[in-house]
Amino acid sequence: MNVRDARAIVTGGASGLGEAVVKMLTEGAGRAVILDLEGSRGEELARKLGGAVSFVPTDVSDSEQVEVSVAKAREVLGTINLAVNCAGISPAHRMIGRDGAIHPLDSFRRAVEINLIGLFDVVRWSAYYMAQNDPSDDGERGLIVNVASIAGFEGQAGQAGYAASKGGVIALTLQLARDLERHGIRVMAVAPGMMDTNMLAGLDERRRQALVDLNVFPRRLGRPSEFASLVRTFMETTLLNGEVVRLDAATRLGHR
Repeated sequence: MNVRDARAIVTGGASGLGEAVVKMLTEGAGRAVILDLEGSRGEELARKLGGAVSFVPTDVSDSEQVEVSVAKAREVLGTINLAVNCAGISPAHRMIGRDGAIHPLDSFRRAVEINLIGLFDVVRWSAYYMAQNDPSDDGERGLIVNVASIAGFEGQAGQAGYAASKGGVIALTLQLARDLERHGIRVMAVAPGMMDTNMLAGLDERRRQALVDLNVFPRRLGRPSEFASLVRTFMETTLLNGEVVRLDAATRLGHR
């Protein structure tokens, strides 16, 4: 898939990894629809990037909104051949806190609803429309890229909801590729490590440096543009399918 031919929906596309993907697509003459929350920078970013980008306010945990939003994106784009799922949250609670409080169930449920169920909802509607596309010379009709996390492999203390939801994304990758092969739809996932996004924006310099020090090489936070470059590689290399790629500078998380 050439970038100039991309007709993409990008969840969480108003910031961080998703924003980098949207910019990569528009710089390559592709088109994108940002699906992000009403109060996000989605509308502002769409105006800034011009007519190749549109914004559809969407809460991925609301199934009715997802159905309507993906349909609207297809109407705007004419077709959907790329879906990149970057929307997500990262709650942190110990099973039993230092004050003796038990892990709030609502927090765990919310992480799974957004990071896993919401992602799956976008995937199923994206695949529904992709399956209607004309195939390329390789027989390809679409590509789905999901954001997992290295926490899905090595969840740290306090990451129960996040690790479980991202582990689910990892487990779905090969299964979805097998499920969708007859329709010519590829499925890839990225498991980022320490990325310089809003999830780390609230950390002080000491804690940010501690995260950087987990990296083997290079000793720095990952750049959203590097994630976007990896998505582009997935687009251009049709043989890549059903795989989770770690983008993490060889980081392996300890228990805390």
